[in-house]
Amino acid sequence: MKKYILNAIAGCMLLSSCNDYLDKEPLDYITPDVYFSTSEQLAAYTIRMYQDADFKANNKAYYSLGVFKNDDNTDVQVSSAGSRTRWVPGVWTVPGADGGWAFNQIYNANYFFEKVFPKYKAGTISGNENDIDHYIGEMYMLRAVEYFKKLKTFGDFPIIRNTISSADKQALIDANQRRPMNEVARFIMADLDSAAYYMHTAASDDKGARNRLTRDAALIFKSRVALYAGSWLKNFKGTALVPGGQGWPGANMSYNSGFNIDIDSEMNFFLDEAMKTSKEIADKIPLVDNLQNNYSEGTNPYVLIFSDASLSKYPEVILWNATSTNTTQTGLGFAHAQGGLGSGYTRAYIESFLDKNGLPIYASDLYKGDETLADVKSDRDNRLVQFLKIKDEPFSIQSNGTVINTLAPEILKSDEYKSTTGYDIKKGLTMSVNDKTAQNQLSGIIEYRAAEAYLNYMEACFLRTGNINADADKYWKEIRRRAGVDDDYRKTIAATNMDKEAGLMSAYTAGKLVDATMYNIRRERACELMSEGFRWDDLRRWRSMDQLTTNHYIVEGFKLWGSMSNWYKGNDGNSLLTYIGDAKGSTKGNVSSPTLSDYLRPMQINENSDLYNGYLWVSAHYLSPVGMSQFNITSGTDSGIDYTKSPLYQNPGWPAEAGGKASSVSGF
Repeated sequence: MKKYILNAIAGCMLLSSCNDYLDKEPLDYITPDVYFSTSEQLAAYTIRMYQDADFKANNKAYYSLGVFKNDDNTDVQVSSAGSRTRWVPGVWTVPGADGGWAFNQIYNANYFFEKVFPKYKAGTISGNENDIDHYIGEMYMLRAVEYFKKLKTFGDFPIIRNTISSADKQALIDANQRRPMNEVARFIMADLDSAAYYMHTAASDDKGARNRLTRDAALIFKSRVALYAGSWLKNFKGTALVPGGQGWPGANMSYNSGFNIDIDSEMNFFLDEAMKTSKEIADKIPLVDNLQNNYSEGTNPYVLIFSDASLSKYPEVILWNATSTNTTQTGLGFAHAQGGLGSGYTRAYIESFLDKNGLPIYASDLYKGDETLADVKSDRDNRLVQFLKIKDEPFSIQSNGTVINTLAPEILKSDEYKSTTGYDIKKGLTMSVNDKTAQNQLSGIIEYRAAEAYLNYMEACFLRTGNINADADKYWKEIRRRAGVDDDYRKTIAATNMDKEAGLMSAYTAGKLVDATMYNIRRERACELMSEGFRWDDLRRWRSMDQLTTNHYIVEGFKLWGSMSNWYKGNDGNSLLTYIGDAKGSTKGNVSSPTLSDYLRPMQINENSDLYNGYLWVSAHYLSPVGMSQFNITSGTDSGIDYTKSPLYQNPGWPAEAGGKASSVSGF
């Protein structure tokens, strides 16, 4: 009886625990034999898969800060709530469920190919041939997008090109054989090559709206994948987190017995591809203009691309999603009017922005200090000027013409609208477009924009060659000129003191400070992509947390204990600020103590906070654990569960035990 039960479990495997099936047709599609017979049917199937793809628009609700919270709980931006388990050793544990080891999107893509290609080759699909090609290309990219999500989460992952019959139980189990992450990355890039081959070069959807994927989207995404893989191989070379490295668990699997890898060759392959694909985009698509006037947002293209209702008129935007006033997922401007939205930039991040003369603040005579928020923004990189919300600046014009100014950071509010650090996010908030205090508001959401290609090329070029070539020089200068910063980046590099830049994790790789050129490439990336959801992936591929395995990382915000403390007084003129152990005898404060720092420390307000002493890191956290349900359903034997029979292996530093805690990885 046990044998039959185990076989039944294996039969629905891969993932019945998360409602993902390699062996059943999608329940939400009508897929009889006559389906996939017209271009319209192909279009409907692929557009439905957009909703489940790993796009920004699908990951966050738009109420409150929406997608602009995707960098929360890193070194550049922190929230007042939400998951922080990555920074607390022992809290993140191996899940009893699948932990994201899921195949629904992969299955749906493979099902599409199996049904479509026979009809495609036979010429029996009716409709415009170019459109038919395009929808096939979309499906290749959608599968690539899903696989990249798995690559970032788990590293090594199964490569599955076809659906599997429920009658073949062993095939279902064998499908869990993990392929080395470099092979997964190559598979993703091959899919993107196919996507680029089939898809339209430019937008052909509703009047060129660029709401559907295109060849340009495939290229910029390929540059992202290639840079991620190449930099990961370089920075983790020789460790258990790279195929073939010391302690790599894949080496213990018999199906990998013939595997070998030349890490340097693989790294160079990916970096070359990153340069090639990003160059094609950067040379073709210009950056939108930046008027560089803080109060002209209503007509400033660079500001509007993050908040306008329609982004179709901005060539830099390659793919975007629209929000709808018919849902509760809107109201960014309304939320801005309430406070800091439970998020905020860190002091280290704010201080990393250059002065407009291209010099770091510690090397520039333009820097006014940080006694007030106005001082912080004075003569700085225009991206900081435009996207940092400060007291007494106008941010909204109501329908009756009334101008509403920003209040002091709402550091005393509840988590929902709290100003976490005092450095409030303004990206996505654009004065004069419409009434930004309205509870419902249309805003386009960028998925891909060309500036990323400029940045990807710069980094890949330096990693590959150790130099900044003519193309990288051109792209870097174009980005800096748009930001209102002196474009002589070499002057910046010469003036950079890495000991003074050590407040950001990106100053490190493998526990050591990087050289000034590498850091300034990372600085440019961080400043250009602020609040766009890249930071966590970047920190991991840069291997920027090794130094935190023994040293706490303290997050700070604005300089509260100075003149700005006067903003927080009641009607009686007395301070509203309390902290543990103050003169009022407070046992629970609403801000951190000035004895700790002049700067607000959001994690040190409550002594019971699990992050009171700061972030700590465990090297196993660079990758996520495989959930134990997947080991259970692939390990059945006549005598019970035997994990040695499973084709799976756990990621380095994680135990094969539900609730198990991560430990350090050998060699870190």
